[in-house]
Amino acid sequence: MTDERNGSRAAERPDRDRLTERAEEFEGRVVWRRTAIVAVPGIVSLAALGVLMAQGAMAASFAVSGSHFKVGSGRLSSSGLASYVDVDRSADGSRHPVSLLALKDVSLTDICQSTRIKTPIGTMVFRLTAGGEAGPVTADSLVIDGDDLTGDAQFGTAQIGRDASTLDAVPGVKGEPGHFGLQVKGVDVAGVKSRAWSAMGGNFKLKGMKISVGPGGKECF
Repeated sequence: MTDERNGSRAAERPDRDRLTERAEEFEGRVVWRRTAIVAVPGIVSLAALGVLMAQGAMAASFAVSGSHFKVGSGRLSSSGLASYVDVDRSADGSRHPVSLLALKDVSLTDICQSTRIKTPIGTMVFRLTAGGEAGPVTADSLVIDGDDLTGDAQFGTAQIGRDASTLDAVPGVKGEPGHFGLQVKGVDVAGVKSRAWSAMGGNFKLKGMKISVGPGGKECF
C-alpha cells in the first residue's frame, strides 16, 4: 500500500513541477507586460519632448514656478537668435511678462543657475554649475524666458522690429502676428547675466555638472 502511495506521489511530482514552471513563466510575462504598459506613456512623452526641443517649439509649454532664477555664463555663442515678448503662467494662474530668447547651436564656456527656495527648515539656495575646465556646455537649441538680461554682445546680421510671426532664425520659434520681433544670425555675448522664469534646452550637454542645495549658499551673481 505504501509503495502504491509513493508511486502515485512520484507520478504527480513531475506534473506539479511543470505546473509550477508554467505559473512562474506566466507570472513573468504578466509582470513584463505591465511594466511595458506603464513605461510606454513615459517613453512617448520623452520622445515628444525631444521633438519639441529639436524644433525649438518650447515656449510656454509648462506652468512655471512662482519664483524666478538667475542664469549666468562667461561667454555664449550661437548661430542664430530669435526673440519676442511673451507671457509665462504659474500653476496658480498668475502671469509673468517675459522676453522669450531662443538660440540655435549654442556653446557656453561655463554656466551657472541658482535660485532661492523657501522650505520648512529655512531658505535654501539651489545652484547648478557646468562647463569651465570640463569643456563647453552645448545645446542644439536653448530657450530662455527672462525679464532681465545683461552682457556685452556682438551681433552678425540683425533684424529689429520684424513681425514676430515671420521669425525664422531658430526653427519652430515664432510669435503672434503683428507683435514686435527681433532676430540675429551670428551671436557672441560675454558676461551673460539673466533673470529668468524658465529655460529649456534641446540635446543639452552639461559637462562637469554639479548641483548643490543648502542654507547660506551663494547665488550665481
